[in-house]
This record gives sequence, C-alpha cells and structure tokens, in this order.
Amino acid sequence: MDSEPSILRVKSEESEEPVEVLLKEEAILKKNNEIARENRALFDEHGILAFDVLGAIGSGKTTIIELLVERLQPKRRVAVIAGDVTSTIDADRVRTRGAVTVQVNTGKECHLDANLVHKALRKLNLEDVDLIFIENVGNLICPAEFDLGAHKRMVVVSVTEGEYMIVKHPFIFQASDVAVINKVDLAEAMGVNPDKLVEEAKQINPKIKAIKTCARTGDGINELMEALALG
Repeated sequence: MDSEPSILRVKSEESEEPVEVLLKEEAILKKNNEIARENRALFDEHGILAFDVLGAIGSGKTTIIELLVERLQPKRRVAVIAGDVTSTIDADRVRTRGAVTVQVNTGKECHLDANLVHKALRKLNLEDVDLIFIENVGNLICPAEFDLGAHKRMVVVSVTEGEYMIVKHPFIFQASDVAVINKVDLAEAMGVNPDKLVEEAKQINPKIKAIKTCARTGDGINELMEALALG
C-alpha cells in the first residue's frame, strides 16, 4: 500500500527508549475500502452482479460455483475470479463449465483484497459479463475483514469441518448474506447436525439466509439460487 501507516509510540517499562508500534491495519483497511468502492462502482456501471464466495479449504466452494455456472449458462454470462495461494486448479475446473476465468495467486497472503480484484477485473471484458463469482482464498478468518466490492457475500462450510466451525468463526458469518452448509450427506457419519449449524448461523446473523446442500448430488442448489436471487 502507498499510504504511510500511523505510528503509536509506547514507553517501555524496561527501557527509556520508546517502542514504535506500527498501526498498519487501519491504514490498510481504509485503502482497501476505497478500492472496494471503486470495484462496486465498476460493477454497477456495467450492470454486473458480483458475489464474494468465502469458505475453508475443502468446504466445496469451487464445486458449488461450478454447479451455479452450469445452471446460469447460457442465460447469464458468468465470469469467475479464482483466488488461491498457488496453482490454477480451481480456475481450470470452472473454465470447463463455460465461465470466463481469471486466476489470482496471492503467494503468502491468506485472502484476496480489493486491489487484487481490481487488477483481475482489468483482464475481463466487462461488457461481456453479467455476473461474477469471486472465489476467495480458503480461509474462515482473514477474508472477513476485506471488502472486495461485491454486492453479496456467501460463506460455505461443510459438516466435515466439525460441529463448531460456525461458533468458532462468527465474524465471517456476521459479514455474509448467505451461509451454505455443504456435504450434508456426510452429516450422520461425522456426527454433525446440519440443522444446528443453520440455527447457529442465524443466531450470529439473524439476517443471513442459511441453505443446506450436497454439492456432490446437486441437492439444495435450487434453494441456494433463490437465496442469491438468481432463480
């Protein structure tokens, strides 16, 4: 980021020299939010509906995006920005479903930010896009803080992550519009109650729409499309 971080000087009890603590987060988030607003304005200018798709590694984000792309094509022209630390695996998978894709590799970063998305948008012909799915890096913590400019946020979790994954990560659910409880076909084997996960998501965020799915079979995808106002 170009902006200089503010500095908090704290007097050490053990030394007369001040300890400099860089307060980078505030400056970083401020700059990120500025670019996020630019992204949202760009989406609106081109009549594009954008979704930020969050969730842990292995929750089923990519499979759900694939199913949504299949059902939306050819009525909707869909693009996908796939965020990952390395590789093009997810982007390659979605591309086979007919979506235009852009891969964003973050290296050591555990999330996408608005600037990375802004750069990815330059690689798309926005005149030929109706809808964009932004698949965030697999993580339930870092991405929650960074607005990308999307109109809606969808967070995907699976019963294979255990029965406490929602209550342990409340902030990402507070910041999301739709929660997907995936892999419900494995709930009994995992000893997890999907209905309880739905209740917990709604307790954290009463406005959230919680949908149970099995991406492997496609169960719940129609309900998910309705929750996303894509039906």
